Amino acid sequence: MSVERFRALVVEEDSGRRSVEIRDVPLSALPEGEVLVRVAYSTLNFKDGLAITGKGKVLRVNPMAPGIDFSGTVVESASPDYKPGDEVILTGWGVGERHWGGFSQYNRVPAEWLVPLPTGLSLRQAMTIGTAGFTAMLCVLALERFGMQPGEREVVVTGASGGVGSTAVALLAKAGYTVVASTGRPHEAEYLREIGASDIIDRAVFTAPGKPLDRERWGGAIDTVGGATLGGLFRSMAYNTAVAACGNAGGIEFTTSVFPFILRNVALLGVESVMVPPAPRRAAWERMARDLSGEALDRMTEVIPLAALPEYAERITNASVRGRVVVDVNA
Repeated sequence: MSVERFRALVVEEDSGRRSVEIRDVPLSALPEGEVLVRVAYSTLNFKDGLAITGKGKVLRVNPMAPGIDFSGTVVESASPDYKPGDEVILTGWGVGERHWGGFSQYNRVPAEWLVPLPTGLSLRQAMTIGTAGFTAMLCVLALERFGMQPGEREVVVTGASGGVGSTAVALLAKAGYTVVASTGRPHEAEYLREIGASDIIDRAVFTAPGKPLDRERWGGAIDTVGGATLGGLFRSMAYNTAVAACGNAGGIEFTTSVFPFILRNVALLGVESVMVPPAPRRAAWERMARDLSGEALDRMTEVIPLAALPEYAERITNASVRGRVVVDVNA
């Protein structure tokens, strides 16, 4: 191919000094992999915000382009599974942590890490979903495997204004569930109702001290926050229900009593999205393409250029970003 250099947002630490800047990078600097992809879009996730700001130890290689996901078009391929011109998605697998990330106009990756772009999605819409939406879908699937079905009881989503939470609200509403959105940002109520929430509650409902057991209310829960919020959820879970937990923005530890587990048969389902095998990964993407309309995706999307990432990284780590921030790496 004719391209020899490209732009990327690069984080580098040297002798205690830390730099975050857009650089021209030689194609030869990319890591090994069977497939070379021209990246169209990436997204800004909470983990990316930590990587850019230095508020968390995320990056394992120095220097490194963060960005834990991307969508784009295959340019070169040594794999029979992909050919030049194929549109693809990547989330997880340590990209943006141990492997060159998505805040870059090009990337080279193993073929098994890629997912073909499902019919009905554009490259931009795929990144509106991104890692956050993929994680939300895995939470919904985990709850459904446990036995959750649309019915009388409401399903609650914590951190509902964020990327994972917003997509979870939209997915659950589309599947026929009555969704209650928990948020610390009451000014986002209209937005949350637009994407499918039937009711909005303050996050203090779960973080305030309470009895070991409250009235049974929730038929299922997706927790994107962790900490005291996760602990508080269990008090009002209904009999034989489950909480799918996937986040730690509110803390890595939580406290609850054993009563929800031994008296109400409540389950805690851990959900991770990085190392999901290819087959269930593709199945989750196919369902998202079917269940998330372009209109719903557009409502939760803001598109920014590479140059805006440092500002938005501060905002996402301060919990002041709504929905999904898509990064146009060529803007």
